[in-house]
Amino acid sequence: MDQLTRRGLLGGAIAVAAVAATGGTANAATPRTRETATLWREFAASPYTHPQIPFVGRAGQRGGAAYFPRPRVVANVLNLGARPDGSADAAPAINRAVAAAGERGGGTVLIPPGTYRIDDVIRIGHSNVVLRGAGSGRTKLVATKNLTELIGPYGSRYGGDKSSWSWAGGLIWLCPQARYESLTAAIQARAWPFEGWTGNRRDEWSTLTTVRPARRGDRCVTVDDPSALRRGQLVLLRLADDAAHTLLEHMAGDGPGPEAYVWDDKTKLTSYVPYEWPVRVESVRGDRVWLERPLPLDVRPEWDPRLTTHVEALTGSGVEGLTLEAVETPQAPHLLDKGHNGVTFQCAYDCWADDITVRHVDNGFGLVAASACTLRRTRVAGRGSHHPYFCREGAHDNLVEDFVIEQRTVPAPAGTQLHGINVEGLSSYNVWSRGVMEMGTFDTHRGMPFANVRTEITVDNNGRHGGDASAGPLYGARFTHWNVTVTNERAGLVRIDGIAPYSATVGISTVREFDQIDVPDFTGALNSRIEAYGSPGDVRPRNLYEAQRALDC
Repeated sequence: MDQLTRRGLLGGAIAVAAVAATGGTANAATPRTRETATLWREFAASPYTHPQIPFVGRAGQRGGAAYFPRPRVVANVLNLGARPDGSADAAPAINRAVAAAGERGGGTVLIPPGTYRIDDVIRIGHSNVVLRGAGSGRTKLVATKNLTELIGPYGSRYGGDKSSWSWAGGLIWLCPQARYESLTAAIQARAWPFEGWTGNRRDEWSTLTTVRPARRGDRCVTVDDPSALRRGQLVLLRLADDAAHTLLEHMAGDGPGPEAYVWDDKTKLTSYVPYEWPVRVESVRGDRVWLERPLPLDVRPEWDPRLTTHVEALTGSGVEGLTLEAVETPQAPHLLDKGHNGVTFQCAYDCWADDITVRHVDNGFGLVAASACTLRRTRVAGRGSHHPYFCREGAHDNLVEDFVIEQRTVPAPAGTQLHGINVEGLSSYNVWSRGVMEMGTFDTHRGMPFANVRTEITVDNNGRHGGDASAGPLYGARFTHWNVTVTNERAGLVRIDGIAPYSATVGISTVREFDQIDVPDFTGALNSRIEAYGSPGDVRPRNLYEAQRALDC
């Protein structure tokens, strides 16, 4: 969707917010067309602290900005020897141009119309660098090798013979240069790394200041020592769990159900804490610090709350206007992917992809410990993939909008698995908006992600979720599915009022349970809500994310 249309949608959302503020009636079972949801009216009255609906109105690059930065053009890959007829490896020319742009402080590298063969990973490792093709229908990169061939077999830090290329890495990989080098060195040494915002052993950070108690939704926190903080600085809010796992309980909504849950044997889940949330400092006034986004959780003394340093982030970089096509090979058996992967953002903040198609990939678009990034006008096509989109390892506040997962072009081989729009690993406050899924599902992949939104999506709900038992619950609190059309009547992972705690299911199709059927992870009342069941698209606002943006203006 072009930017003018997006602005028009924002204008419509502003009108919706105004109507919501005046009240109205709603019938939870059979709403009339264009009726304002009761849950929306409740949310509008307390947008940052609603018990079921998270505030995601600032998700995405630069808080969800409609326009991406346009740094000046500094290189054209044709001038560095790349050939647009696919006759020679263009990766060296592209990588030289991208690295040179980064070393000079940033800029745009152009890839003119044509077909370019790439025999290596395309690496964007410096901030403020944009790789721009002439459009996804005019510039094509054809990848001849996979990540196993190019970097090495990537096993799992959790043991077993699984390939981590099943959920990590991309043939276009946006990741800070030093982080990329340490990751690939560890992979080649068979010392499987931690992939998140701090070091491989989560010890490469230092405290900037400790944080005093605060509540979810606060934009201002009080700190003990503001001397190391400055306006515009990117910091990590770091919350460590305690022996009683009260932080994990809080992510699940608190109360008797989470308190009764057995956390200690969920070793994969507990490896995801401390919870690390990147955020920019907006201003510092004495010992009070204003943040770019509202707090995602309460801040309590028992969680040793700190603002800390982090792995140097990639910021202000993007990839635009091209198709990345892997050489077509059969999809690998489940968890044995070779790494014919598309575009991945890792330890990236305020970065983006726009007008990008990936084809014949194992895994399409990845957000790995990436935050505040936008994927707009993206498409996964070709022979079928394991994860069309994956969002993991503590990825927060990202926006995926105007996306398409096409129907596979060949039948799925035996032993393979299809997920869909994946989220896992305590990832939070991510948004999937205005999507068409011709296959796949809303893959909540255990690891207790929480406070994520899927809105205005049409899905042929035929995929399956993943996640092993040691990764813990499927859902934490405040998952919201809002105006979702299901074309095959399958309930699983779309209608979530009977499985996700403190969740909201609003305006979805009439569905029924079949195939992969889950039971709640938590005992007792889930405190979930359902409204406008059987009426997708009729409830207002139509798009929850756009309406939240308008409400926050």
